Amino acid sequence: MIQVIMEKLLKIFNNHNGYAKMQELRKNGVQTRTIAEAIKNGVIEKIKPGLYKLKAYPWDEHGSFTEVNHANMKAVICLTSAAEYYELTTFNPSYITVAVPHNTPKFKLDYPPIKVYYFANSYYSPGIETLKTKSGIVRIYNKEKTIGDLFRYINKIGEDIAVESLKTYLQNRKERKIPKLIEYAEICGVKKKIEPMVKAILS
Repeated sequence: MIQVIMEKLLKIFNNHNGYAKMQELRKNGVQTRTIAEAIKNGVIEKIKPGLYKLKAYPWDEHGSFTEVNHANMKAVICLTSAAEYYELTTFNPSYITVAVPHNTPKFKLDYPPIKVYYFANSYYSPGIETLKTKSGIVRIYNKEKTIGDLFRYINKIGEDIAVESLKTYLQNRKERKIPKLIEYAEICGVKKKIEPMVKAILS
């Protein structure tokens, strides 16, 4: 009987890309004690209250990003985490940096560790891209917006990471889009910082 229940539990998770909400599990007849037992035995893991993931699901390297998006559909991978994803920096953050609209209720995750930035809408909306990965959907800012944000938060993030990301971006002649970079620098209010640096680096 227990095996049948666990198989049912696994089927629900596999049908939802390795994730399941408490209400979905309860709707399918899975009892709270079964969920608690599955957590205890390391079969599933709680991400936040009411949201769980299957530990044995074949996650890819973007699994932690998709967990953030499952927890909050408005969350966008930003700043150092986005820079690391695009290989603009050698810095390896110990938490995932995410942006949400400034009026979003506070949220936290049991896993992965996150640092939430509350962006005004004029900064939040531009430059969002949607990636389809094996683990699910990832919302992330494009390279140019990421660099703009790094310079906007340069006092908190650090000048070394912002400058390194800009230099790395400019070194890639095939993919760099300088007009687009300047456009997002203006959106982020850092055009006067970035434009002279671009000229200096490329000269």
